[in-house]
Amino acid sequence: MLISTLEQPSPGPGRHEKYDRLIAAAQALPRLRVAVAHPCDQSALVAALEAAALGIIEPILVGASARVEAAAAALGADIASFPRVEAAHSHDAAERAVALVRAGEAEALMKGSLHTDELLAAVVRRDSGLRTARRLSHCYVMDVPGHPTPLIVTDAAVNIAPSLEEKRDITQNAIDLARALGVETVRVAILSAVETVNSKLISTLDAAALCKMADREQITGAMLDGPLALDNAIDLGAAQIKKIRSPVAGQANVLVAPDLTAGNILAKSLTFLAGADAAGIVLGARGPIILTSRADARSTRLASCAVASLVAAAERARRVLPEV
Repeated sequence: MLISTLEQPSPGPGRHEKYDRLIAAAQALPRLRVAVAHPCDQSALVAALEAAALGIIEPILVGASARVEAAAAALGADIASFPRVEAAHSHDAAERAVALVRAGEAEALMKGSLHTDELLAAVVRRDSGLRTARRLSHCYVMDVPGHPTPLIVTDAAVNIAPSLEEKRDITQNAIDLARALGVETVRVAILSAVETVNSKLISTLDAAALCKMADREQITGAMLDGPLALDNAIDLGAAQIKKIRSPVAGQANVLVAPDLTAGNILAKSLTFLAGADAAGIVLGARGPIILTSRADARSTRLASCAVASLVAAAERARRVLPEV
């Protein structure tokens, strides 16, 4: 596996060991060709330039030249060596960036200084987008201080109130991500408020159905359990107190939220109350989509790019494997 050390506890008191391992693994791979849509302010441009400087990505800057150059000048950065594609405005940049991936000239997208909805609207367009049979979904790869392994939290940004079928895709996307990151034993907790099935609480019914889907190999590559409350999912002591006997309970490394509100609150609680970092990525399209925020720390921006590189590498490996 590329980085099975992700499953091991961090060796020291440093702040970003889990992300450091992600970045190191990505640096060992070929540079990922990334179409950066509308990198027209300093925070958007610096994210791409930092990842390029570390050898993680090879950015293609898609945007209005005057605005991109102004952002570069404000940073004191030389962007003469980077390929550029002219775009009239943010919507045009999104469409042109998507077209680069569709044509095979880039393997991934990166959000610049435009709204996420603008970029994803171009991605899901039926005639010219990057749709696949899989539902798009968002994952945070979270580095939580004091927690021994990274946590994947999904979906906190794309699917508002997913149906059972959509939750199947959300779960499978997260499993595929974990495996691309080198997690050999993927343990998925389907979250709810309680750990018992209750017909009045739809999230518990969905959780039970998803687990049965895994039994029938409609979801593959991981062990699933649910419904599980958050404490039972990540704390072995809490699971033992509740007498929950499961290979997932207390050891989950993927957390599937019942809806966007719950997922977003969970991710932001970990970020703002527990000091976690949250590297974001959208999966389910023809290539990974890197989502960074102006508020992201440098390590988080780099980790988001590293995650995309590892996902793309796993997809390349899957395409060359012989069919069985």
